[in-house]
Amino acid sequence: MYTRREMKKCENITLIGMPGSGKSTIGKLLADELDFDFIDTDDYIEEKEGRNLQEIIDTNGNEKFCEIEEEAILELLPLQNSVISPGGSVIYSKTVMNKLNQISTIIFLDLPLEVLKERLDNKESRGIVGLDSLSLPELYQERITLYNKYSNLTIDCNGLSPDEIINLIKVSLK
Repeated sequence: MYTRREMKKCENITLIGMPGSGKSTIGKLLADELDFDFIDTDDYIEEKEGRNLQEIIDTNGNEKFCEIEEEAILELLPLQNSVISPGGSVIYSKTVMNKLNQISTIIFLDLPLEVLKERLDNKESRGIVGLDSLSLPELYQERITLYNKYSNLTIDCNGLSPDEIINLIKVSLK
């Protein structure tokens, strides 16, 4: 159900994964369970920029969006006792990922491509970096390597309820 690599004492938890993997849903529930703050960086970016993610990508392009994302996340740090839910494209920033690795345990919420396809019925308007030039399967293949590279813990979420995922996370962090 989960793969564990080097774990650290947990001040923060960062959830990474593809759009549709449940980062926000699991993040909110996990934060409540642990009595941590919940930080959704996509919400922060939209509030800061005054537009939704798709508008930012359409207007500024993928590269500029990634710069905006990096800046916004670095502004939020350092954090304590927080569950952090960054956008799926955060793994393109070595700077941010290295910083998140210093202050948190990074957990990859892994789901098969077929499940993600079912969940992403709004992918054209969701603000997903790279979908203008890659298909969802290509984007998945590109990112899966990076999610595995940066994560301390991988949770196979396929077929699990949010409560089951949270319980797996809690058990693995003990």
